[in-house]
Amino acid sequence: MDATDLLLLRHLGQDARASFAQMGVRVNLSASAVKRRIDRLRAQGVVRGFTVVLDPALLGWGTEAFVEVYCRERTPPEEILSSLRQFPEVLSAWTVTGDSDALVHLLVTDMRHLETVIERIRKEPGVQRSRSLVALSRLIG
Repeated sequence: MDATDLLLLRHLGQDARASFAQMGVRVNLSASAVKRRIDRLRAQGVVRGFTVVLDPALLGWGTEAFVEVYCRERTPPEEILSSLRQFPEVLSAWTVTGDSDALVHLLVTDMRHLETVIERIRKEPGVQRSRSLVALSRLIG
């Protein structure tokens, strides 16, 4: 991967719908050269897919929270993943170091919705308890 690939990835991250020709103008390559590079990056697994970025506030999903999930002893990550996949409110989740077993990023419509989702997560097999933090304002990202 060279500097041009990195520049292409940055532009792709900003607007994945831009045409190969438009990206080529930005990185001083032909459209076909851009396509070949992006195809190669996809084949290498650097680019795993393309997605839509929605504005949660415009959809009415304006409350974000982070939930630390504490599981029963020896709960495997696969079981945690299986439990969390059923919740459309889960934006992302990680296994973590420290006292908790997982950190879950939620996006919900309001506090009542948040409470409902947290209660549903806490009822999942293997989950012992949770600790929640509500995001007030985004500083970066």
